[in-house]
Amino acid sequence: MPGEVASVATAQLPGSENSDDKIFVTRNAVLVLDGASAFIPVPVSASRYAATLGSRLSRSLEEAPEADLSNLLAVAIEEAAAELNLSAGESPSSTVAIVRQRGDLVDTLVLGDSAIVLPSGIVTDGRIDALNLGERSRYQERLAQGTGYDEDHTQLLRELQNQQAKHRNQSGGYWIAEADPAAAAHALTATHPVQSTPWAILLTDGALNTARHTGLDNWPDLAAAGQSALLALLDRLHEWEETDDPDGKLFPRSKRHDDKAIAAVRFR
Repeated sequence: MPGEVASVATAQLPGSENSDDKIFVTRNAVLVLDGASAFIPVPVSASRYAATLGSRLSRSLEEAPEADLSNLLAVAIEEAAAELNLSAGESPSSTVAIVRQRGDLVDTLVLGDSAIVLPSGIVTDGRIDALNLGERSRYQERLAQGTGYDEDHTQLLRELQNQQAKHRNQSGGYWIAEADPAAAAHALTATHPVQSTPWAILLTDGALNTARHTGLDNWPDLAAAGQSALLALLDRLHEWEETDDPDGKLFPRSKRHDDKAIAAVRFR
């Protein structure tokens, strides 16, 4: 029997309607997605793509709560692409992070750089960073030197996305939910005993990275937090970015503020 998670608390900044980050909750699973904004023209927004993919995936999890997560994701990618009339290479993309309770087991899936924090450590997909593209290191070096988010920074990001696109959803590159369902087979999956995994925290990179940099990553406390405490965390991260490091000099990142989403899950 799939069982049900004991409790879920979530928070987003900005709210879901104005964010590329999406959170979905089913009886026994929680999903966090981060739609990727792009400089190249795409038929629909990253927000709409992530919302459509998450809705399809959460519906499948309700209908088949114990089915293989990678297979469910493949079907959801195919359905979202058909609904939005998307083609591979000409589509927005999205990370996917899933935790699911299945009786005495907790299943996890990660595709892209959203993360799942467990008592045993952080589960994330580092394949896009492992590409070591020069444009990424150059924009980080410029920010550390104090250049700020100027036009040259924007151009470097555009060039970085063009380079990343050459490696997307292919062997030796990285894998992400887009319009090709084959990417789902390359998601990172694992199963853990619930006895040693009483909680999980799902975060998009906009929340994870700044929380770790600022030391506001007390995961056990956050796992027990409610919605108001999680939102207060996101507000503190946003305020630090705005007042302490508005130009990305202390913590070089692609933009001053990324969308942030977090879900704290406790299992029965």
